Amino acid sequence: MSLFALTCRAPLRYSQLVRLASIYSRHSERTRFHVRQYSSHVIQHDTGIQYVRNIGIIAHVDAGKTTTTEHMLYNCGALHRAGHVDQGDTVTDFLPMERERGITIQSAAITFTWPPKERLGPHDQPHVINLIDTPGHVDFRFEVERCMPVLDGAICVIDGVEGVEAHTERVWASAQEFKVPRIIYVNKLDRDGASFKKSVQDIGLKLGGMPLVCQIPWWGKESVKGVVDVISRSVVSWRGTRDAPEELLKVIPEGTIKDEIERARERLIEQLCEEDDELLEMFTAQGKDISDAAIKKSIRRIINKGDGSLIPVFAGASFKNIGVAALLDAVKDYLPSPSDRPELEVRIGRTQKPLSEVLESAKSSKKHQPHVEALASVFKVSHDPRRGMLTFVRVYHGVVRKNIHLWNTSLQQFERPLNIMQISGERTIEIPHLSPGQIGAITGLKTARTGDTLVIFAPSKAAQHELGTLQVRPPETPPAVAFIVLDAYSPTGAKALEAALDNLSREDPSLRWSQDEKTEQYTLSGMGTLHLEVARDRLENHYKAEALWGAISVDYKECLTAPTPVHRAVFDKVVAGKSGKAACSVVIEPLSDHHRETLSGSYLERDGNIIKIVCKGENRIADIEHTKQQLTNGVISALARGPRRNSPMQQCFVTVTYDTSTDLFDSSPSSHLVGAANKAVRDALKEAHQQQQIGVLEPVMRVTIVCPEVTAGAVQHDLHAVRGGHVLEVQDIGETQNRGGNIIDVSDIYAPPDPYEFQTTLRETRKGRLRMLEITARVPFVEMLDYDTLLRGKTQGRHTLTMALDTFERVTGPREKDL
Repeated sequence: MSLFALTCRAPLRYSQLVRLASIYSRHSERTRFHVRQYSSHVIQHDTGIQYVRNIGIIAHVDAGKTTTTEHMLYNCGALHRAGHVDQGDTVTDFLPMERERGITIQSAAITFTWPPKERLGPHDQPHVINLIDTPGHVDFRFEVERCMPVLDGAICVIDGVEGVEAHTERVWASAQEFKVPRIIYVNKLDRDGASFKKSVQDIGLKLGGMPLVCQIPWWGKESVKGVVDVISRSVVSWRGTRDAPEELLKVIPEGTIKDEIERARERLIEQLCEEDDELLEMFTAQGKDISDAAIKKSIRRIINKGDGSLIPVFAGASFKNIGVAALLDAVKDYLPSPSDRPELEVRIGRTQKPLSEVLESAKSSKKHQPHVEALASVFKVSHDPRRGMLTFVRVYHGVVRKNIHLWNTSLQQFERPLNIMQISGERTIEIPHLSPGQIGAITGLKTARTGDTLVIFAPSKAAQHELGTLQVRPPETPPAVAFIVLDAYSPTGAKALEAALDNLSREDPSLRWSQDEKTEQYTLSGMGTLHLEVARDRLENHYKAEALWGAISVDYKECLTAPTPVHRAVFDKVVAGKSGKAACSVVIEPLSDHHRETLSGSYLERDGNIIKIVCKGENRIADIEHTKQQLTNGVISALARGPRRNSPMQQCFVTVTYDTSTDLFDSSPSSHLVGAANKAVRDALKEAHQQQQIGVLEPVMRVTIVCPEVTAGAVQHDLHAVRGGHVLEVQDIGETQNRGGNIIDVSDIYAPPDPYEFQTTLRETRKGRLRMLEITARVPFVEMLDYDTLLRGKTQGRHTLTMALDTFERVTGPREKDL
């Protein structure tokens, strides 16, 4: 907590100041990092929704996301000095491992206002910007996609030297899926080899949209010295200044840069007129003399579609604070507020409906029925050593206040928030409420997980049956591909380790853990090698959990190769002191496409399996939904461990039949229904294993390697002959077209010339450079665990390697025997 972060609606009394000062001094003594200076920057938590911007920063690793965020905070007055990733003193990369490795691991939510008082005009209103700095490494792609649905806009940062890289394309595709309005910021133009022209052409060729150049860099002899706005024809950033308006007015574009501005503005208007009929009418009537405000409104309308057909491009060098203030102006001017976005679609039961329709139907129902007073979605859960679990939420309707009961529609239970705050890295600002469109953190929620939906009813502790199931876009957790085994040193240590693993899996749902009943060892599964390394570091350094760690291994799955006969199981043991009896029948089949095509009625798809419950004689069952849920829970627990390797079962179609004429008894508690389904599935799998009908599935990755042409042959041979992979394609990265289907001719793309411009084609821009090839292949993950180190020897370190899960395939032949 820092003193600048205190926001109070009434003046602080002397006693309050003394108490807050003592808290701040204690926090300063505890912190392990050297002290940063923060300003008296104040956040207006009750700003109108039209002045709120919920944006994310997405990019490839090392494109400069965190540095850009630091200079945003510096320019808005929240910091007296911007931190640097290399020095490990940035606000957003607040985990020790992030500072050590120089990468972003967890999404950090920051709230600040823009513009500051000195930049405000007489009729201007400061905007509240909720910004999320997301990871750039492919192992943390789930962290990015988890936050994507809550964003109203995004800034995609690309490296001016490298152009559009592999992970940028993946994250761009995720933003495209959710139709998030976005702009692109070409960073690092101060570095040797930076090319704004090449970057703009890369955007058009690889991201499937036409670049709309809104700013052009003003080059000096060796590097960029400023940025010029194409629309206003004025300098908006200059090296060595804080980009104050009075300083920028002294710099006037002249000579070749002035001619280029006119050429760029003309092309920008032409491109806008092709997409925006309203601006086309103005252009027909007024010609090129269209006002700056009209052009900005046109860009805003086109961006708000979220289809990425036109992509506004901005320029800068964040490390030298060039173009960052102008980028914040672009966020304010172009990216939409929550009220500008399409209406939220929510799910009630199995139907999707607009939120307004759900609210109206609830109001028009019976007079004394409860109605939805507020609605929020949990997009992140994080553990704070002083405050416990922080639950990050986005408010979609109404006002969320502390000490009001929240109904968790996913877990079907009430929770009560203790405090509400907004976060800036490690610093927190307590606020009385969260308004519609706002992003903040709630303390005191004991069970909320990522993807849960929170509802406030009026009256507060009443849950209407239909509204109690309302859901806002629950995220899909991808299957794990790697795991690590750990063992507690003592029974006391085991309890602490289990609590830490519980918190860690709430923080990151793509991390799963389980305990082997026989060996009492724990297994932690994740999305890749770095993902598990970071999880281990967090367990050891943050949660102080002590354990004996094994090596990272591939997370194999098990599958069924032939259908099982009907297995009926009766469960009549005493559970938790309760006696009872329950029974059911189970058939398990290998999951195939025809099952998905012919499925009807209710079913559950989870962890790559489909579970269908069939109840005969439903009229004799008191609570049919409860019975189905308990039978489903039994199947899920049985499929968690296969009979062959104790690995999870996958690609199974399970049909559970509950016949009231034979399976319904006088006393069938919930635990006995779970036990009956669990026993039936286990018996079926055990018999299938005895008949050698259980196969092993391994994760197969889609691998993209960019390496010099001279080493590409050796890499391809190694992937195919040694690693057992299949090379899908090899391309010159200079000629790579976007994979979205919208092929754009490079001659149609306007890009201003670079200072060393003497080339005419993309191939020629690489004269004097190594020709780089992009190899795309499908390779078993077990062969890729330490492949980056091997590649370093083959390419002398001149390569990039990215991979993502493609599918699970059955292991056969000698490799199956080795397993």
